[in-house]
Amino acid sequence: MKVSAFTFIRNGEMLGYPFIESIQSVLPIVDEFIIAVGRSEDQTLARIRAIESSKIRILETEWNERMQDRGFVYAQQKMIAQFNCSGDWAFYLEGDKVLHERDLQTVQNQMAHHLDNPEVEALYFDYYHFYGKPDQIGIAGYKRAPRIIRNTLRNYSPDGLFFVVMDQNKKGRYPRAAHAGCPTYHYGHVRKTARNEQKIRQVSRYWGDENPASFSTYGNIDLGELRPFSGTHPAIVAEWLRHEAETEFTQDPNYKITLKDRKHRIRFWLDEKLGWDISKKHYIEAKV
Repeated sequence: MKVSAFTFIRNGEMLGYPFIESIQSVLPIVDEFIIAVGRSEDQTLARIRAIESSKIRILETEWNERMQDRGFVYAQQKMIAQFNCSGDWAFYLEGDKVLHERDLQTVQNQMAHHLDNPEVEALYFDYYHFYGKPDQIGIAGYKRAPRIIRNTLRNYSPDGLFFVVMDQNKKGRYPRAAHAGCPTYHYGHVRKTARNEQKIRQVSRYWGDENPASFSTYGNIDLGELRPFSGTHPAIVAEWLRHEAETEFTQDPNYKITLKDRKHRIRFWLDEKLGWDISKKHYIEAKV
């Protein structure tokens, strides 16, 4: 079994992403790691080159600055990396996602277990979306998502986040996926507030927003969306958390509960009290 990992990154250092930790977290279980590195204004490329691993292959890319339709430039960069993968499986890990060292063997075992079962086209992960500070997670976003896909499938990524399988010429579908057996740790919304502000200013134009609203605090959120995190973080991200993560969180005292918040609270109650998972899924549960 050959496993490829792939990702894309640009200005990762400037925007405070744990992209080096992300790459290193999955290196032990892959045979190659394809990284599309966009022309950056910081030391992102140099830092990736400094990783001592023959598994890493860098593709230097140029972003289409005129592409401002729903983040499709991210899809373009993701697919550049993915289409260069040569493994049986292609493992997509974004620059703010990290795999826990205790879960590496589990993921590897799942890929091997499903390798010869064509019913399983992908593997999906649970997600810890850290929000505001490292001991707190947000639960309003996607709970699970496929991030490993069989590399013989005809597929593409419409916005960089999920896979669409094209087994017919004009109609796509989500891949049939089995559980990877572990979570992924998402640190994008626990970075220093100033880093997040800078990120929003830089990326909003790719979503058609030339004048994004200013971001000054993580506190503009319904507390009903937050839960304490009592687990352990991956060891590889410990230093990053000490220097790059926010440590204090306070809800904005002027925040008003919205209708959307109330709908979310109903979903949370159905999930936590009755076990009804009605969150958005970008996969079809495989029959295994």
